[in-house]
Amino acid sequence: MAFAAEKLQSDDTLLDAYSATVADAVDRIGPAVCRIERGGGQGGHGSGFVIAQDGLIITNFHVVGDARAVRVTMPDGAVRDGHVLGRDPDTDIALVRADGSFADVAPLGDSKRLRRGQIAIAIGNPLGFEWTVTSGVVSALGRSMRASTGRLIDDVIQTDAALNPGNSGGPLVSSAGEVIGVNTAMIHGAQGIAFAVASNTANFVISEIIRFGRVRRAFIGVSADTTNLPRRAALLAGVSSSTAVRLRGVEKNGPAANAGLKEGDIIAAIDGRPVTGVDDLVRLLDAERIGREALCTVVRRTGVSQVAVTPVARS
Repeated sequence: MAFAAEKLQSDDTLLDAYSATVADAVDRIGPAVCRIERGGGQGGHGSGFVIAQDGLIITNFHVVGDARAVRVTMPDGAVRDGHVLGRDPDTDIALVRADGSFADVAPLGDSKRLRRGQIAIAIGNPLGFEWTVTSGVVSALGRSMRASTGRLIDDVIQTDAALNPGNSGGPLVSSAGEVIGVNTAMIHGAQGIAFAVASNTANFVISEIIRFGRVRRAFIGVSADTTNLPRRAALLAGVSSSTAVRLRGVEKNGPAANAGLKEGDIIAAIDGRPVTGVDDLVRLLDAERIGREALCTVVRRTGVSQVAVTPVARS
């Protein structure tokens, strides 16, 4: 009986700690989460979150669609007009600027530091129920899903935090109160399977939109997953990282295939810069590399080799 009582008390303590962790994260991020409705009578709504006090808001591309104007409603009931600064259908990310200034912001965290099993908290406006909170865990990392353009979004987070229509564009939050992903989709008919675009990918997209009004990309024609890099392989490749990217697919007649890259190859570095994950691969293949030879450090069973790939502009 004493053991049972002690176990019950221990479970209660764990549950209290979990509740406090979730509540604290929601208190920190919740005030920055907004409802977004398309302007011009186009209908449709979703969620978003403020990332800068001057009114920059991240949401999903499929929330804003082709709309130029949106209406932004904050948790305190304040309604602001906003306009879409840019959109990236390939990652389902869009950037909005709302009128006025905002005291509460939701900082983007480093999604590369995520581990499976971490607490994941979704905040949004599902099915018209404003500012709903659901929680779960990070179920898997490095997933891929198909965007509305037909292209694969890499480095997607899978979570069992419940998402419903209207959650799209809202933040997926860590126990530390940082945004680790942008909620983007759920699988209809499946229980506990939902997805978010990783915060590092969102950060790259937003930086491109702010600088250029659109996302410019170099293209080599591969799909990839983050993978462990054995220490011996890292030493041979001349990098200190413990992870790299493994090519899951190589597009026929694409730049990578023409250079000799194959499915299963591991890219540890590009031009001597470590590629520790899919987000690094995306970041390093920026517009500056279009038409310029990139030297990939490739790990294979036969050893380490240098493969020169010339990216092209992504159409």
